[in-house]
Amino acid sequence: MRLAIGILRQHRGSYVGTFLAAVLATALLAGAGLLLSSVLTAKPPANRFAAAPIVVSGDREVSLTTTTRKEKEGKPDKVKTKTKTERLTGAGTLPADLRQRLAALPGVSKTIGDTAFPMVLSTEAGRPVRGAQDAPVIGHGWSSAALTPFTLREGRAPSTGDVVVDANLAAAGELSIGSTVRVTTRTGERTLRVVGIAAPSGRDSLAAQGAVFVADREVAAIAGTDLPTAIGIVPSPGADVLEAVRDAAGDAPVLTGDDRVRADLPGAMPDYIGPISIFGFTIGITAFAAVFVLTGTVALSVRQRLRELALLRTVGATPGQLRRLLGRESVVLGLIAAVPALPLGVVVAHVVAARFRTLDAVPAQFTVTTNVVVLLAAAAAGTLVTFVAARVASRRAVRIAPTQALSETAATPRGGNAVRGVLAVITAAGGVAVLTFVPLGGPFGMGMSFVSSALLLCAVAALGPLVVRPLTAVFGRLATLGGVTGRLAGTVTRVESRRVAAVAVPLALMFAINAPMLLNSSLLARITADEQRARFAAADAQVTAPTGLPLATAEALSRLSGVTGTAATVPTRVIVAKGGKPEDYVAQGLLTTGRDSVLDLDVRDGALAGDGTFAASRYLTELSGWHVGEDVELWLADGHQVTLRLAAVYERARGFGDLALPATLVAAHDPRGLVSTVSLRYSGEVPEQIRAQWPTLRITPSLDAARAADAQNQQGAWELMVVISLGFTAIAVVNTFAIAATARRREYTDLWLAGATTGQVQGMTAREAAITVGIGLCLGAAVTTIVVGAFSTAQDGIFRLVPDVSIYLGLLGGIAALGLAAGTLPTRLVLRTRTR
Repeated sequence: MRLAIGILRQHRGSYVGTFLAAVLATALLAGAGLLLSSVLTAKPPANRFAAAPIVVSGDREVSLTTTTRKEKEGKPDKVKTKTKTERLTGAGTLPADLRQRLAALPGVSKTIGDTAFPMVLSTEAGRPVRGAQDAPVIGHGWSSAALTPFTLREGRAPSTGDVVVDANLAAAGELSIGSTVRVTTRTGERTLRVVGIAAPSGRDSLAAQGAVFVADREVAAIAGTDLPTAIGIVPSPGADVLEAVRDAAGDAPVLTGDDRVRADLPGAMPDYIGPISIFGFTIGITAFAAVFVLTGTVALSVRQRLRELALLRTVGATPGQLRRLLGRESVVLGLIAAVPALPLGVVVAHVVAARFRTLDAVPAQFTVTTNVVVLLAAAAAGTLVTFVAARVASRRAVRIAPTQALSETAATPRGGNAVRGVLAVITAAGGVAVLTFVPLGGPFGMGMSFVSSALLLCAVAALGPLVVRPLTAVFGRLATLGGVTGRLAGTVTRVESRRVAAVAVPLALMFAINAPMLLNSSLLARITADEQRARFAAADAQVTAPTGLPLATAEALSRLSGVTGTAATVPTRVIVAKGGKPEDYVAQGLLTTGRDSVLDLDVRDGALAGDGTFAASRYLTELSGWHVGEDVELWLADGHQVTLRLAAVYERARGFGDLALPATLVAAHDPRGLVSTVSLRYSGEVPEQIRAQWPTLRITPSLDAARAADAQNQQGAWELMVVISLGFTAIAVVNTFAIAATARRREYTDLWLAGATTGQVQGMTAREAAITVGIGLCLGAAVTTIVVGAFSTAQDGIFRLVPDVSIYLGLLGGIAALGLAAGTLPTRLVLRTRTR
């Protein structure tokens, strides 16, 4: 250890490259780890039910229990039970008489029922009003205000035709006592008068949602149900009623403490399920790139020290001692790198979180929490990767002969090709298996394409010099066209294939990790847009509202004079049982009217029918093994279970959903239940009629703005991940070239002594950089072609080498320019400081 520390102190400049790589890798691991841990531990406050120690909730998830029995001769049967759950996107309700039964329990002081329902709140001029940080607006009966508890700041309690709004909504909408507002729910649109402004006791607002209170007697008409979604229970002082409440509640969840927040309306509080997958994918990309680049940098650094290792061998050092020396150096270096890396990781986490909030990829309320355990784990991971890389790189290097120290050059001992070959076969087989057997056309296609890219890149890295050597011969011959310096560059790259591989592989990583993500994302967006246009090609116009419109309005539009066909869609999510596990899917409530067809789903089997039936995408029917005419059990947004007959199988599911159900059924069981788009075929003055009766509606031939914005946000999230990966790998490429250039000082001096000019040396290194960049991009393009081609074929049966030429050429040119600059600038700096 003393020798390791002494070497690091005496040769600090030689370790700058490895140190920088370790800093960046540890910082990215720390940043990604903080993002993931923050989203995993993010918990919304339970102050919606702050005044009720016990809350009985309606269903908020679907649970399926499967039991398997294994019979063995002479032994008792082995019974295995599994329970799987899936969250609902709506809120289940409780029996109407449950509140009275709970109130009658001994020790219960009072019960407070709450029927929560989403709504769209707008000013009289039609401007939507949202809560703090763009939070959704949730409606309640006035009696449930005591649950938070809300108290009036101004005005009075609501009666028929009145509303009380919370203080934040009043400020956002510039509302005051006497203002008129519009309230839109699944039952229709109403104009109500603001008679009060309320706020929770001791708080400015209810966290993460806006609250609107209506008279209790109007809840059923506005919400579409008068059944409670939750019941708060306040025990008498000193009374223990929890077990009695559980007995009375039956199967309904009984929640206490921080768990009370689960009784709130789904969608009312920040949803962190999506961000978990986003940040999980981010840390996957980051970890792979960090390990890949750091391993390559450490291996190159060890290789540059062959003469030093040979010298230590001449004074009696054994290979085991050299391995321990390199390992301990790497541990010390990793720990020192963690000092600046951890604060940098915190900064990275905050910057990325801010960008994702801007893209609406995470809730506006999401904040990064600095977790010391995560930071220490990132430091340990960075140090461990550095240590393992040093041990792997030293496996052959420490076997260098002592006589090599007396030579002008030192070459790495040969061998290890068998191990490389085995690793390459295993990882390549894994990549091919993913591309072959995983349904890339499904929801996991993007993630699996990254996994396959990573596995194929591991195969390329494992083969390393074996793959690079024949390529250097090809590119080296091309370089001979550049005269003497070109021939010399070709010769050097053929001899130093391991050094070329150490630089070319990070370039291949840079291209083959980012290009598939960008190209596949662009391809999906284009296919989705094409399918959307094809679905509604027959429509003359689409009618939308900023935040949706009631189904009754869509039905009224279909009855306008001149309208010959309509198709109204109500977005929702439906849970399907697959293999004993509930899984939810994007779905649409569908209402079609008129003699003219407006919607073309490209039905491949059966035909769209009416009540009691549903249609499903080809992907889902093949995955589930369904057939037309089969009865299927489905769970709607509020947990209501229905059995519907499969009437049609359709192809155009992208941007639409995997299930199409009757719109009236969806609107009745989805708390939101609003129509997103009404597509029309008409003749005559229909647009003028719409503008006259519904001035806030928009008439446009364009696609649904909400879906377009969602696609843009998803694309933005992918692009941010690409920026993270590109930034890290770009610095790693520059760093790797710099290490290689610094280690060649003696070689450049020998060339000068042989009569070469500085310009000739620079020309040689520029051509070497061009050869290395060309090899790296060829390897990256090969991996990209395999992955993108398989992904493209899985989407629509068309094999595409380059789905988006501009993205492909832009990324190719950018990486080539970076590689050429990184390969020439460090050499120029080295040559500038030379001494003869």
